Amino acid sequence: MAQISRGRRLMGEINVVPYIDVMLVLLIIFMITTPLLTQGVKVDLPHVSARSLPTGKVTPVVLSVNRQGEMYLTVGGSTEGPVGAQTIHAHITAALAADPNRAVMIKADTAVPYGTVMRAMVILQDAGVHKMDFISQPKGARSGS
Repeated sequence: MAQISRGRRLMGEINVVPYIDVMLVLLIIFMITTPLLTQGVKVDLPHVSARSLPTGKVTPVVLSVNRQGEMYLTVGGSTEGPVGAQTIHAHITAALAADPNRAVMIKADTAVPYGTVMRAMVILQDAGVHKMDFISQPKGARSGS
């Protein structure tokens, strides 16, 4: 038997809607993954001077690391040192219990290895510090403090 076509013609066009859907999904995947791939790019940061932080009523807690890697803690104007991780943890915890928004700053010598500064940051983080600032010399200032 022969099929009789009554007014219907065969469609000779390609349906591109599924291809558009696939392309949009791929576009979204590439937009999400591309920034993740560029995080490991090595860059030279500019050497510029930064604005100083506004001074508050409460003096900040300062953890200083000298050239030999010894840590000194300044709380409320008095400096203790050299101190160990347990002493730093106890003093920082007490200072944050009194004022949770108290500023905590790290002051490290330029010759201190990166690992030593990271160890100091981990001690502060274990004590409950969520935000740390770094102290630096203004551009063009003499070093010595």
